[in-house]
Amino acid sequence: MMQKNKWLQRALFASALMVAGQATAAVVTSIRPLGFIASAIADGVTPTEVLLPDGASPHDFALRPSDIQRLRDAELVVWVGPDLEAFLTKSLTPVAANKQLSVAELASVQPLLMKGDDDDDHDHGHDAHESEHGHHHGEYNMHLWLSPAVAKVTAIAIHDRLLELMPQKKDKLDANLRQFEDQLAQTDKNLAKMLTPVRDRGYFVFHDAYGYFEKHFGLSPLGHFTVNPEIQPGAQRLHQIRTQLVEQKAVCVFAEPQFRPAVINAVAAGTKVRSGTLDPLGTGIALGKDSYGNFLTALSNQYVSCLK
Repeated sequence: MMQKNKWLQRALFASALMVAGQATAAVVTSIRPLGFIASAIADGVTPTEVLLPDGASPHDFALRPSDIQRLRDAELVVWVGPDLEAFLTKSLTPVAANKQLSVAELASVQPLLMKGDDDDDHDHGHDAHESEHGHHHGEYNMHLWLSPAVAKVTAIAIHDRLLELMPQKKDKLDANLRQFEDQLAQTDKNLAKMLTPVRDRGYFVFHDAYGYFEKHFGLSPLGHFTVNPEIQPGAQRLHQIRTQLVEQKAVCVFAEPQFRPAVINAVAAGTKVRSGTLDPLGTGIALGKDSYGNFLTALSNQYVSCLK
């Protein structure tokens, strides 16, 4: 009898663990901006969690055992792809194919991809040190979440995948997608208006992350300090930037919250150029229905406050 009770307790404990595991199942995104899109689509359906803590960079993150467990328990894992988040490739091997979504590998995203720095930036020259490490990003610019067009396609893909996994939630998922698309269209209009007055102002960014956003809104970047933020720019690149700053071609130089290299201050010292900060990861913006629009708006404000 005691033996039977023990067995029963163990069985109850195991099923409680399973229920607890199911309760914590969520959409897990690699980075916060993908969390903004996912949380809008999954709102009221399943929670959304972000793997990378604020302040961490997807370029050099290392997973903890608890992170690997979260990936395995996830309802769906959404990431950019191996060119940006190489640290995820191995850990996603045991995760079922229908429970992971790589944005860069979506057929509908492929035509929207922009070439990486080595292909479209000939006029700024290259340090040997940089080109040698340029492959870190692969052939394409992987900062896809900064493109409203890619965000829309990503939202549709997350909706479709969650619909496969939870067909009983169809009405809610459909309504969430419609709301996301409407809000995105409205935000897009508002930001185009807001950014128009600063479109022709030249500036430098710290790393090659903003191409999709800049192209979409017609901004005028003069270049960037580095392709891969883990690698300090070489002397030749710094000299070129310094020359353009002295000739007053740039109004502003932007750092990032994740990377505040002294090199930016040093290059801008003694010139009239202003310093700003661009946050490509939306640090501190809470996940929710409006968070992707809030993120694009915050980024636009960061541009305008320095360029105006």
